Amino acid sequence: MTEHPEPEPSRPLRSWIRSSPGTHVWLLIIAITSVIVVIAPDRVEHVLLHRNSSNIHELVQHPVRALLSSAFWIENPASLAFYAVMFEVFHAPVERWLGTLRWIVIIVTAHVVATLVSQKVLLTAIQDHRAPRSMTHVVDIGVSYGLAAAAGVLTYRIPGPWRWFYLAGVIVFFGVPLTAGGTFTDLGHAIALSVGLLSWPLTRHRVSRETTSRFT
Repeated sequence: MTEHPEPEPSRPLRSWIRSSPGTHVWLLIIAITSVIVVIAPDRVEHVLLHRNSSNIHELVQHPVRALLSSAFWIENPASLAFYAVMFEVFHAPVERWLGTLRWIVIIVTAHVVATLVSQKVLLTAIQDHRAPRSMTHVVDIGVSYGLAAAAGVLTYRIPGPWRWFYLAGVIVFFGVPLTAGGTFTDLGHAIALSVGLLSWPLTRHRVSRETTSRFT
């Protein structure tokens, strides 16, 4: 009698990760930078977070680096597990649905536009003496703008009437803090959500990984 080898337990996990590679590479980099923040001395941690921020000072001095590197750090490494869940809930489904290229276009556009507009609004507030000048060096890092954009574009993936309940939920979630006198970060979230919602044309004629590839 011929014995058939048992399937490898790691295969479903590997297939899951391969179906949304961009999401998981991004999450891995964030995990690495979070470990660096945890093990670094306080002074080094302070320097790392400020040098990788997309605040006004860094955007003026190193605009490309600031916009790029700020997307790979989180200020509180203890929230890594939370972000891992959020990546699986929002980024991974969008990447599988639209493909990696379209997903990247939406997320990068949202991150850049939300950062530049919100920091411009902050700069205007500083110049008008409505915000302290120290805000030019504020730590502004994280992945929340990309998550807001993914949440927005995911609206078009949800079928039937549930789409409208979902849309109302995300608008309330990101809109209430802004209307209640929110910060420049709240403004950035609202802008990123809008970019996701305005990305509807990229959802047309989509190529879904879920329907065009098999798990092996």
